[in-house]
Amino acid sequence: MSFLFGGGARPQPTSAEKIAAAEAEIEMVSNMFNQLVDTCTRKCIPPQYREADLNKGESVCLDRCVAKFFEVNVKVSEKMQGEAAQRQGASGAGGMFG
Repeated sequence: MSFLFGGGARPQPTSAEKIAAAEAEIEMVSNMFNQLVDTCTRKCIPPQYREADLNKGESVCLDRCVAKFFEVNVKVSEKMQGEAAQRQGASGAGGMFG
C-alpha cells in the first residue's frame, strides 16, 4: 500500500486530457512523417523524373534515407529522455538533508 505513504498515487487524467494528449501525439507523428517524406524525396528523387516507377538507385536511396531518419529519431529521443531523467533525479535529490 505504498500510495498511503506518498508513493505513486497520481490523479487520473480526464477524458479531455486524454483526447488532447492523443491529438498532440497524432500531430507529432504526422509532422514527423511529413518531414521524412519531404527530406527523403528531395534527397533521392530528382525533380524531373523520366519514369513512372522508381529505379533501383532511387529505391535504395529512399530505403537508406528512411532507415537513417528513424535511427536518428530514436537516438535523439533516447538522449532527450536521459536528460529529462537526469533533471528529474537532480531536482528530487537532496531531500531533507541535501
